[in-house]
Amino acid sequence: MARIQLSFPDDVFNYATEMQVRITDINGANHLGNDALVSMLSEARARFLAAQGIDEGSDDEVGVIVTDLATQYQSESFFPDRLKFEVGVTDFNQYGGDFVFRVTKVGSGHPVALAKYGFVFFNFADKKVVPMPAAFRSRFV
Repeated sequence: MARIQLSFPDDVFNYATEMQVRITDINGANHLGNDALVSMLSEARARFLAAQGIDEGSDDEVGVIVTDLATQYQSESFFPDRLKFEVGVTDFNQYGGDFVFRVTKVGSGHPVALAKYGFVFFNFADKKVVPMPAAFRSRFV
């Protein structure tokens, strides 16, 4: 199977947050587990949207769902490393786009991972994909 290669321009990242690797994030190989990293990516996305004034659990029953995930691991991370998560939004379409992430170690800037996941807007009451809300489109597109 071919390995994925992710690459993003620096200017796509317009938000950053930091998180510490917790002892519960460590796997049997004694480094940050991939499941924990995916959870941290979701936390970074939620922080990014909150910083933009976007409530994922809006009253109109429309929210974001993830359609795919790609992660390129670049190095190990250990407890109690502090990680910087840079976040951006790109590759827009009528229904969503991609959240992109660059994860590095705080202090050294050593790369840990690149990731992206596709998203669409979804009406949870009607159980269907819906066009991107105008408020989101006007902020990012």
